[in-house]
Amino acid sequence: MKTVYVVGAGPAGLFAAQKIAAAGHQVVIFNRDIKPGGLAEYGIYPVKDKMKVGLRKQFAKVLSLPNVHYFGHVRVGNGYSITIEDLRDFQPAAMVFAVGAQGTKDLNLPGEDCRRVYSAKDFVYHYNQLPPFASQDFSTGKRIAIVGMGNVMVDIARWVLQDDPDRLTEELIVVARRGPFEAKFDEREFVHIEQHLDRQDFQQELERIQPCLAAVGQDIANVAGKTFPILAKPYEPVRPRLKFRFLYSPVSIHAGASGCIDRLTVRENILVERDGSLSAKGTDRTADLDVDTMIFAIGDSADPNVGLPYGAEGYVTRPGAADPGHPRYEIFDPQSQSVVAGTFAVGWARKASEGLVGIARHDGEVGAATVLQYLEAISETAAATPEEIYRYLTRRGIPAVSKEDLHYLSLAEEREATSRGLQYFKYSGNDSMLAAIEEERRKAGSVVTG
Repeated sequence: MKTVYVVGAGPAGLFAAQKIAAAGHQVVIFNRDIKPGGLAEYGIYPVKDKMKVGLRKQFAKVLSLPNVHYFGHVRVGNGYSITIEDLRDFQPAAMVFAVGAQGTKDLNLPGEDCRRVYSAKDFVYHYNQLPPFASQDFSTGKRIAIVGMGNVMVDIARWVLQDDPDRLTEELIVVARRGPFEAKFDEREFVHIEQHLDRQDFQQELERIQPCLAAVGQDIANVAGKTFPILAKPYEPVRPRLKFRFLYSPVSIHAGASGCIDRLTVRENILVERDGSLSAKGTDRTADLDVDTMIFAIGDSADPNVGLPYGAEGYVTRPGAADPGHPRYEIFDPQSQSVVAGTFAVGWARKASEGLVGIARHDGEVGAATVLQYLEAISETAAATPEEIYRYLTRRGIPAVSKEDLHYLSLAEEREATSRGLQYFKYSGNDSMLAAIEEERRKAGSVVTG
């Protein structure tokens, strides 16, 4: 029996932990957040309760395994709670990094530091009540631009068009660098916001881009059948209005007197065929969009501060074909041109923004199989016990959260939900969660022992 550390408790990390534990090894999970779940807890749309409840049950099953240990509220990385070198000092047999894509792909545009310019990930974290984003200012105005045309855009549009209790929105503009046939959202998701589509404006937009589409063999008459079936349904105008601006890429952001964005300059694109697919090519024509909020949903990136070897595509994994002899899950150091022994990446830490929960689970489990192969070939190490790790964190002043603490937090949130007449309640601050855990411990007469 060997000890493996899993850093990150989203779907990839938890299901990797389950597979490794099922093989008889000890697994110690370190998680940035107090609660496990990652994007399954803080990225799925708030009202999708059935999905969230089902995932929470699966995650609870993983954590219930006696050889799985949990330290929440412990962020690993340079300048964070503890470093990778600190973990190595505990002498685990292997480490699996499932930290997700916590970095943000910036637009690198002039004016990007204006107020009311947000990344989609941070905005989603805010309305899903992930500390500390839940308590930060993500206020929006009347005219919102979202850059991107995938499911994340749909979720954010749904929030600002319908569910935001502080909503001021009058108009939301989706800015897409390609055309309507290249929309990446799922029809079953878009149905939640399709009633807001301004049909007259949409038709005018199709007519504007018709020559560009025709040049690559696309016919605007087919848009309804391909990507926007709402166009074939009866129309009843609904406010706020949803608009699209196709074949546009942002080039600069302009602030008004208040310091908030008040104008977005975009560049017109055309579609060109490259390697069998269509891509956007910029022209020298520009236009201005009058908006007072901008949210960019262009994907995420790995956090370079974690301390793993980092390259253009994120954390560097072993090059070569994806076969048992050359697994791509092993971390690779480009400077020494060698594998970092016993160190692996799974899920979005391995390939940022790749798929949803099901794909993350699969990647975690396949990565775990690679870890198990590695464990078979090495000797057992004198790894620190969970109790020793807890004492170390306590000496460092790090208030780590255990599996038992998660039970107390669940009791506290259930109590709050009942008292407020809600189906579900979630604390939105780390301090309030830690205080609730401490209060439930006091009521139960429990003593913290690690």
